[in-house]
Amino acid sequence: MLAVSVLSAGFAFAGFFTHPSAALAATAKTQPSSMHRAVTFESNGTATEHATDATTVGAFLLERNIVAGPHDYLAPSADTPLSDGITIVYRAAVPVTIATAHDSVSVLSSAEDVGALLEEQHVRLGSQDQVQPSLSDPVPTNGTVRIARVVTWDRSERRAIAPQTIHRIDFALSPGSSRIIAAGSTGQRDVMVRFTQRDNGKIQRTILATHVTVKAHPRIVAEGVDEYDAFARFEARGIEKTSYIAQSAMQMVATAYTASCSGCSGVTASGRHAGHGIVAVDPSVIPLGTRLYIPGYGFAVAGDTGGAIRGSRIDLGFNSERDAMLFGRRPVTVYRLK
Repeated sequence: MLAVSVLSAGFAFAGFFTHPSAALAATAKTQPSSMHRAVTFESNGTATEHATDATTVGAFLLERNIVAGPHDYLAPSADTPLSDGITIVYRAAVPVTIATAHDSVSVLSSAEDVGALLEEQHVRLGSQDQVQPSLSDPVPTNGTVRIARVVTWDRSERRAIAPQTIHRIDFALSPGSSRIIAAGSTGQRDVMVRFTQRDNGKIQRTILATHVTVKAHPRIVAEGVDEYDAFARFEARGIEKTSYIAQSAMQMVATAYTASCSGCSGVTASGRHAGHGIVAVDPSVIPLGTRLYIPGYGFAVAGDTGGAIRGSRIDLGFNSERDAMLFGRRPVTVYRLK
């Protein structure tokens, strides 16, 4: 009894006029509620911080009017108790179509990217297959992921190299005749080819490397030259196709003459008969006997001289006065042949 009286007096002295248990309850109400928790919520790639009284992950989502569907991604699971500092990751499933050249399928997926989507749907890719958007891109909502099936293979091929045909002029041959100097031979090269087929379509070929294993040797044909027909043939080829036989070129002024010109004997200084293909030159510039090619005139031999032919002058022989008059006087390029 004494102890009770002293305890009661102590409470009264301290200003407490309520039952001790009631006083302790009042003190507890002044402390922060232990139900509030700090939560990190990641949704659609965005992280936000929240304070919540929810006790589970599912209850936290319901606070935000979110009901996770069967195809949505949620981690941790909905029945996981919340703890202070927990991170909740949620991705809502979106409709997407996966298409190839021959098929397509529409699915709902909450995959993080296109690569994860294809893995989720058990789509296997070949090493050369092409995917659009790329595997690291986000899954396109209401969009299409296109897959191109690509097959490649390499093959080594042995190919023939056709010999080039080279035409040479042989003034010793009769006009219009020809003689094979070298038969030539076919060469050979190895070619590495890559074949590419996209979606079972047309096969494309790409040359990766080539290597000549046997060199081709040219076929060489000597041809005789007549006055007009052969000259016309070689003129039609152009100097580009006969330049391999030219060792130098000179810019000269050309005139024309015939065997019947005044004071002409019809026999040139070299003993040849004057006419088309025999030209008069300054021997100090072009030695007698030099074989020439003159565009617009044809092949010729330096076989004559003349008192007025000095320096860069050349006199071209013709078979008729008419042809000589038509040619007249003009600048020409004279090619010395090898």
